[in-house]
Amino acid sequence: MCDRSRISGFLIFYLLLASPFLTYPQSVKVKKIWDKAPHNAFTDLVRYKSYFYCTFREGKNHVPMDSAGNGKIRIIRSKDGDRWESVTLLSNEKYDLRDPKLSVTPDKRLMVLMGGSLYVSGKRTEMLSHVSFSADGLNFTPPAPVSVEKNIRSRFDWIWRLTWEDNSGYAVVYQSGLPGNRNRVRLLTTDDGLSYAHLADLEVDTLPNESSIRFDGDDNMLILMRREANANGMLGISSPPYREWKWINLGFRLGGPNFILIKNGRLCLGTRLYKPGIIRTVIYITDRQGRIDKAVELPSGGDTSYPGMLIWRKKLWISYYSSHEGKTSIYLAKIRNRALLHD
Repeated sequence: MCDRSRISGFLIFYLLLASPFLTYPQSVKVKKIWDKAPHNAFTDLVRYKSYFYCTFREGKNHVPMDSAGNGKIRIIRSKDGDRWESVTLLSNEKYDLRDPKLSVTPDKRLMVLMGGSLYVSGKRTEMLSHVSFSADGLNFTPPAPVSVEKNIRSRFDWIWRLTWEDNSGYAVVYQSGLPGNRNRVRLLTTDDGLSYAHLADLEVDTLPNESSIRFDGDDNMLILMRREANANGMLGISSPPYREWKWINLGFRLGGPNFILIKNGRLCLGTRLYKPGIIRTVIYITDRQGRIDKAVELPSGGDTSYPGMLIWRKKLWISYYSSHEGKTSIYLAKIRNRALLHD
């Protein structure tokens, strides 16, 4: 007679192996690295001059009512990812600073790009991105407003993330508050991080906004783009001069999207996971059609996402924020490449 319980056990084991949502909890190490403000959120992560640098917004809450509650940008650093020290706190009297993004300029300065929003009685009335630079990772310039090419400038300009390739920087600006409650997204380029020129309009519907750019080994530009109104995220692909675009519906929603290109043309993608009644920060391994090969849900919940990501010493390092332990705090996760990235 067959042992039905043994057969059922083998079947469950097989289904787990076959599932694209296979997780590797034993390979994920997570540590809370900051929680000093009432609301700590919207992270990014980079290696610069032998240190990890993590940046995020500190504020009283997710959205301020007025300038008295404006968010500030904290930058911390660590040699090993375990012991962290504060480097600076960037602020602006007029603007709520948020969603800071780190990059290293062609002349080897650490650059912080951040959104700037003017709130009046809890309503956003103006948006203008700001930047700060450091040549040593310790002393940062005061946040300065960017300049967007005059003929495309709007009252609501948010340059969400900047990516450098060779000696040029590329970014997507999203412009909200257009007639009919529409958003417009445009591809910009810069050579100094301060002044941005128009390169192409991006024809994406359904309130496109937060976008991250990466380049593959064939000089193709890839854009990972969030959309609102419960719409799925989009992946755009273009070859030089990056004026004609192919857009792919990924089949799942995005929130605070970031990604790294890995072997075989795949994407290692960090985002907010949307399930009925469940919100997590998740790492996906996908192909360029959005087919998910693997997924790891990080310890998270509630107000969460906006991961910073990098690969260093055979590990994927991820900064993110979450409120699953109470107030929103900053976390650092490490996942072994063997568990996540290898076939």
